[in-house]
Amino acid sequence: MTNDMSIADYLAEGGKLSSPDNAPPLYRAELMRMMSSFVDSELAGSAGFAAAINWAPGIAERIAASRIVLEKADHAERVLDLMGDFGTDTALYNRAHSWAARLDRDAVVDTRRMGGDMRLSVFHYPFEDWTDAVVMNVLMGLATVIQLEEMTHASYTPYAEVIRSVLPREKRHMELGLEGLKKLAATDEGRGAAQKAVAYWHPRVAETFGPAVSERFARLSRFGLRHSENEALRTRWRADAGSVLEDCGLKTPVAA
Repeated sequence: MTNDMSIADYLAEGGKLSSPDNAPPLYRAELMRMMSSFVDSELAGSAGFAAAINWAPGIAERIAASRIVLEKADHAERVLDLMGDFGTDTALYNRAHSWAARLDRDAVVDTRRMGGDMRLSVFHYPFEDWTDAVVMNVLMGLATVIQLEEMTHASYTPYAEVIRSVLPREKRHMELGLEGLKKLAATDEGRGAAQKAVAYWHPRVAETFGPAVSERFARLSRFGLRHSENEALRTRWRADAGSVLEDCGLKTPVAA
């Protein structure tokens, strides 16, 4: 960066930051919000799947669920360590919210986050049973892969590097879910239960990409923290999810 170029101009032209030292206040705030959303979602996801372990129909499924629980907590810790560089009290963070807490199944959740709890809205909804957990894991797993691929290009290099390191494991979480979904969909009864779960989770996962028109995206784009608009990511997810569901003999719900 040249002496006559501002940090904002540097970032707008594709520059990268490697420490909190030169981060402008608004950039810091947006980056912290982004990292908090990741950490809170991973902690809530881990806590949610912990309850599903005992629903697993076999040892292989139990191991898969346990792996997801462990690795999501590990991913949260990695990004939380980065937040510590900005002054976050990492020792207290885990006690900030009840990560296993869920709302009613029919609750209307504000996608703009809730009371300091920055988890994505989908992680406020509870699982009903094993099939429910598997379907959610597949649909949200596909969304997570797309959303994290976007983050691998973030202008804050330490964050992008952590996301690149956890992305293969998040892909594997989705694949483990898909293995389970194919088993469930192999029978008429299982396919019917899975289709019911798809109808419930599909629109809720779609909401995690945010509004189609977002003033915040424009700001994040200028900072180099985001590059693809929300609707472009959601459209990609709809296509990926549709293909996966079709392969399992399941139908994609009609968008409202």
